[in-house]
Amino acid sequence: MDYVILEAWLEFAVRWVHVITGIAWIGSSFYFIALDLGLKKSPDRRQNVHGEEWQVHGGGFYHVQKYLVAPDRLPEHLIWFKWESYTTWLSGFAMLILVYYMGAELYLVDPNVLDIPIWQAILISLGSLAFGWVIYDLICKSKFGEDNTRLMVLLYIILVAMAWGYTQVFTGRAALLHLGAFTATIMTANVFVIIMPNQRIVVADLREGRTPDPKYGKIAKQRSTHNNYLTLPVIFLMLSNHYPLAFASQYNWLIASLVFLMGVTIRHYFNSTHAGKGKPMWTWAATTVLFLVIIWLSTLTAPVADDADQATLAPSIQRFVDAEGFEDAYDIVVGNCSMCHGAEPGYEGIPWAPRGVHLETEAQVAFEAKRIYLQAGVTHAMPPPSVSYLEAEDRAVLVAWYRAATGG
Repeated sequence: MDYVILEAWLEFAVRWVHVITGIAWIGSSFYFIALDLGLKKSPDRRQNVHGEEWQVHGGGFYHVQKYLVAPDRLPEHLIWFKWESYTTWLSGFAMLILVYYMGAELYLVDPNVLDIPIWQAILISLGSLAFGWVIYDLICKSKFGEDNTRLMVLLYIILVAMAWGYTQVFTGRAALLHLGAFTATIMTANVFVIIMPNQRIVVADLREGRTPDPKYGKIAKQRSTHNNYLTLPVIFLMLSNHYPLAFASQYNWLIASLVFLMGVTIRHYFNSTHAGKGKPMWTWAATTVLFLVIIWLSTLTAPVADDADQATLAPSIQRFVDAEGFEDAYDIVVGNCSMCHGAEPGYEGIPWAPRGVHLETEAQVAFEAKRIYLQAGVTHAMPPPSVSYLEAEDRAVLVAWYRAATGG
């Protein structure tokens, strides 16, 4: 089987797993935050029952109770919510490897931003993820971290600094994706290193007949609250690689910084509503203003494609220019694709090249060889039939050119 097709399906499968587990994690997280905030005092006043809530769903009624610290007796059947988080992070890291490490010359390193070897870029990527967790954890455990408001302000400053820092090292697309991975790593580490171990301590105390220390629940709840406010920005950052207006703007780091604020305003509305503290409508206005500022920032300069010019093409990209059939393939691509994928698209209604893909120069066509092969050669995804019709013979030329360059 064609290796590129197999690789594309592997990436699709891993992405599918990532989305499925991400939905499961986010869903359970949002549910329990809403449940915790909406608890009412229990009328039976049983020992250690902190609150309860009656819910209806799918034609059935549910009576949920929360114990303060823990119940007197631990039930035999206890469900742990952990694998959703772990699998989401593991599948996300697999995507990072498949797309940004294996495709580093295309998506990770931009010589015009910072001309470094691929191995150095990957080490920076890995090191930054580890650095984020270590610094975050140390701050949370320090005296400074005892004040939640003060802690959140400092964490936001760190995220803004990381947003700017990533744009000084990687392509715009990789910078925003890494900021999302940086944040998601903190969130999953919170579950793996803090929340789950603390819960195990409480369970062990119960089984040994000891009264659990409430501090473990308090610490776990702090980290869970952080995860609650970070979830929506992480989703935005993971989706940003599909939207050049977000990642290819010169103000991409500032856009990402404002997205974190939108995450706070949106979650504050829902958290306040679930807690019965009213519906703070000002959060809608604040979120709208923030989003309008983001739109404005994205239009100050046209998106800059994350590719290199002819002078900086790596050998693995140059081979597509030197391969047999390149001239014919180049003519086909330019003749059918550049009307949309150009610095100044000529197709009405398209102000910028879709997804930041430019297909005008020989370097740009070579740089996007894999996408061209998959979307216009092997499949009929591009060009849109209403815009341009590509003959079967032309698609065969694109396939032959790519395979000649890769030895496929």
